Amino acid sequence: MSGSSRGGIRPFARTWLAGLLLLGCGAASAQVVQGRLELQWGDPMPAPVEQRLPTRLLATLVTDDGARIALDPAQARRAAGDLYALSNRRVAVAFATQGRGVMQRTAVEVIVPAERPWQRAPALDAAGRVVAEAAVSGTTRWVTLACKFSDIATEQKPTSFFTSQYGYMPGQLGHYWIEVSYGKIDLAGSQAYGWFTLPSPRDAYVTMVDGQEKADLDKLFTDCGAAADPTVDFAGVQGINMMFNGDLDGYAWGGGACATLDGARRCLSTTWNPPWSFGNLAPLAHEMGHGYGLPHSDNSDGDDDTYDNPWDVMSDAWSNAMHNVTFGALPKHINMLQRERLGWVDAARKRVIPAGDLAPTQVALDFAGLKNATNPQMIVIAMQARPDPYATVVYTLEARQRTGTYESALAGDAVIVHRMENYGTAYSVDADVPPADVSNNEGSMFKPGESWLSPDHSRWFRVDAMTATGFLVTVGPMPRITGGRLPALRRKAAPVAPQRPQPARSARAARDSGPGRIESGQAAR
Repeated sequence: MSGSSRGGIRPFARTWLAGLLLLGCGAASAQVVQGRLELQWGDPMPAPVEQRLPTRLLATLVTDDGARIALDPAQARRAAGDLYALSNRRVAVAFATQGRGVMQRTAVEVIVPAERPWQRAPALDAAGRVVAEAAVSGTTRWVTLACKFSDIATEQKPTSFFTSQYGYMPGQLGHYWIEVSYGKIDLAGSQAYGWFTLPSPRDAYVTMVDGQEKADLDKLFTDCGAAADPTVDFAGVQGINMMFNGDLDGYAWGGGACATLDGARRCLSTTWNPPWSFGNLAPLAHEMGHGYGLPHSDNSDGDDDTYDNPWDVMSDAWSNAMHNVTFGALPKHINMLQRERLGWVDAARKRVIPAGDLAPTQVALDFAGLKNATNPQMIVIAMQARPDPYATVVYTLEARQRTGTYESALAGDAVIVHRMENYGTAYSVDADVPPADVSNNEGSMFKPGESWLSPDHSRWFRVDAMTATGFLVTVGPMPRITGGRLPALRRKAAPVAPQRPQPARSARAARDSGPGRIESGQAAR
C-alpha cells in the first residue's frame, strides 16, 4: 500500500486501515499486524548541555504472542499522526515494502487504534484525524517496586520513603497530580514495596552496544515484577514505578511495558528510575507523565535539546523548580496542551478561535493553575489546515502565575504561547531574536501592553491587562495604526537566568522567533 505524501500520511490511508478493522479483516492482511504499542522515553541524567546524552524514544509493537517489533519512531509519528495518544494501547500497524533489491526495506505506513469495538465507522474529528481517546481519569493506582541488583547491596532509601512520595500533603505526588489534573485523577491506594533482589547482577541488564551502555528495559521489568509478584497484588494497578539501586544506562525511563503479573499478561504505565531520579519528585513526575502517555515539550531555539522549556515538567524538570528538604526538586505543572491531551480541560475552560474567525475577540484568560476557574484557561488559535491534518499548526495561550507549592519559582506572571506541530509536540514561542536557549527569558513571557504577531501575519494577540484571576487578552487580526512614524521596537534586555551558548538555529527557530513581540502602540512595518 502506498499512502505517504510529503509531510505525512494521507488521511484516507488511516481511514482505509480503520475500515479493515471494521470489516474484521485487518488481521488477515499480511501487511497489517495488531498488538500493544509500547512507547518508552529515555531521559538523561542532569549534566551540562554539551555533555548531556540525547533524549531517546523507543517504539515497539508487542504482538499477542509476545513478539516484539521495533518501530522507527520518526516513521511511527508520521504513520499515527498522534502517536502519543496511542501509548500503551492496542493498535493496528500497516507495513509497506519500499525499494528493491539490497535497498528494499519495510516501513511503518499507518497506525490506528484497534482496541474499541468496531461496530461502526471509526470516529474522525473535524480535521479528518482518526480519534484516539487518551483521557485519563479516576483513581490511577501506582505501586513502587524497589529492586536491587544481585551484586549491589546498597539500599539508598527505605520503602517508607517511597510510600510517602505518594502522599496527599503539598509537595507529594498524590497532592501534585490532583492539583495538575483539576481533580480528574488521584493516586488512592498507591504504595511501595521492596527491596527485592533481582536474580542477576547489573551487567546482565545493562550491556555495551556499539560502545554505549544499553539497559534491557523488558528484562528489568520482567525480573523486577517477578521478584515482587509473590508480595504485591497488581489488581487494579495503573502503573509501576521501579526504583533500582544502581545506575542504568545514564537514563531514567518512562512509558509502558508488558509482563506476566498475578498469572496474567498485564500492560501498564511503567517507569525505570536510577537513584538520581527517585531522589527528586520532579524527574519522577516527568517519568510518570510518560507513563500517562505524555510526550516531551520543547522551546523554539531549534536545537536538539528538548529539556529547555521550564513551563512544563515534561520538558525542563529542573529549571525554575521549587525544592523540598525531603523530596528534592518538586515538579512544576504541565502546559495546557498536555492537560488537554489527558482530558483534563473541560469544554468551558477552553476557547477556540477558528482559522477563519478574524474578528477581534477579548477573552478573560484565567491562570492555568486556578482550581475553580470561571473563565477559559486555554485559548486555542487555529491556523489554516494543511493537507496532512496532523501537521496543521495551532497556537495556544495560557496564563501562568508564580504561586503555590509547585509554581512559585517560575520566571514570571505572564501569558505563555505554545505552538503545536511535528505531530503533537508543543514548542514554547519566544519573541526574542535569536530565541533564548532556555525559555525562562522575557521573550517567552507576554505581559500587559505586549503583543505578538504570527510568522505568517495572519494571527495576532495582545495582553490588555492583568486581573485578579489572570489576564485580559485580545485575539484577532493586527490593528492598523496610522498617524506618524512608529517608534523602534522595544525589548526587555536581560534574560531571567544566565543563558548557555547559543546553538545554530533551525528553520523552525526562525519561524517561531519572528516577527515576535510588539510593544503597545506598535505595528509591524
